[in-house]
Amino acid sequence: MSSAIRTERPANDAQVSAAEVEGEIREFVRKDVASLRRFPEAGSDVFVSNLNSIVQRVAGSSVAEIDNLIGELEQLREHLHNEGQRVQREVVAYAQMSQAAMRSTKIIVESMAHFKQQNDRPRPA
Repeated sequence: MSSAIRTERPANDAQVSAAEVEGEIREFVRKDVASLRRFPEAGSDVFVSNLNSIVQRVAGSSVAEIDNLIGELEQLREHLHNEGQRVQREVVAYAQMSQAAMRSTKIIVESMAHFKQQNDRPRPA
């Protein structure tokens, strides 16, 4: 059985994502400090706007990752549900086959006992 659902992420992926976020924060701080030096009166508005932009980008990627994981979990749940139903069908089929084998064995044993009784009777001379 092959699974199309892959939940493992390479450790390097988390490091790359963290490095990207750190790089964006550094870039933001560098730009913000430069804009505060040029326009000190508008500094707080620019800072808040830039901070909101970074938070939205970081949160957006986190929300997208959570949505992807939810989708994968839903697929896994459906797969497990289908497998559970398949196993139930197999168990029922096995029980039916086992009962049929028991009936067949009983018939064979009874037939053999009947033939043995006939062979054990004394034969007229």
